[in-house]
Amino acid sequence: MSKSSSKPVNFYSADTYRVDESLGWLVKHLMQSIVYQADRRLDPHDLTHAQWGPLLRLRFMGPSSSAALGRELDMDAGALTRLLDRLEAKRLIQRERSSEDRRVVIVSLSEEGARLTAKVPAILSEVFNAHLVGFSHEEWRTLIQLLQRAVATGDALRAASKEEKEA
Repeated sequence: MSKSSSKPVNFYSADTYRVDESLGWLVKHLMQSIVYQADRRLDPHDLTHAQWGPLLRLRFMGPSSSAALGRELDMDAGALTRLLDRLEAKRLIQRERSSEDRRVVIVSLSEEGARLTAKVPAILSEVFNAHLVGFSHEEWRTLIQLLQRAVATGDALRAASKEEKEA
């Protein structure tokens, strides 16, 4: 975080709060629109957001322990197990016990999962571009940089909260 970003800010206050200017509402509403449009385009491939999200993470991050995947997806163990069961039934992933620690389950894309997941970036690119119609390249880069800063700040807040809790 830059020094300027560590200073307290007061962009929002209870007496002037407006939903249409709420960072949370705007980001959530945008995400809902992106997911809806992506799901529409991925429906012919029999994939939902709940399924293509983890598949995409495996595509870009490589095989992962189920525990690490659950943390990355912010899913509890039960929900993750049900999701992985569905993906395995569709033959899109495979699960194997670690040879180093039998308690650890490694999740990876199957050949079919890799083939199908290779289509997702093109579909997401179409969806993102559709949401950015009218933006200049400079505006797009600025938006990305600002969102990356907000995410980094949020990650730092989460880490500080976790440290406080553990202390």
